[in-house]
Amino acid sequence: MDEVAGAIADPVRREILVMLREGRMSAGQIAGRFQISRPAVSRHLRVLREGGLVHDELVGRRRLYELDPARLHELAEWLGQFGRPAWEQRLDALETEVYRTRREHRTSGAAEEVKEDTA
Repeated sequence: MDEVAGAIADPVRREILVMLREGRMSAGQIAGRFQISRPAVSRHLRVLREGGLVHDELVGRRRLYELDPARLHELAEWLGQFGRPAWEQRLDALETEVYRTRREHRTSGAAEEVKEDTA
């Protein structure tokens, strides 16, 4: 798990993982999206591969990289033991308040229409 946490600590590697969600990509395609050198991208890919977050396959002369989310799921499960984050609870409370306010506006709007119709 330390390898996974270390691998995702870098913003470039996190961006590579996001890109690989779309499907397999060559190192050249990945490097083309960054302002860093190809050797630097290769080093990032090696860290991701060693962390078990991506795997590669040699297809002809190209090496294609693919996301392997299993290790991320392990990390997410481990983090889950610390319970639901407070911000999630706050978002749920906000959602409840929004629905309550909408319902009150619909109810008061309907009551006003009835008053206007009877007047």
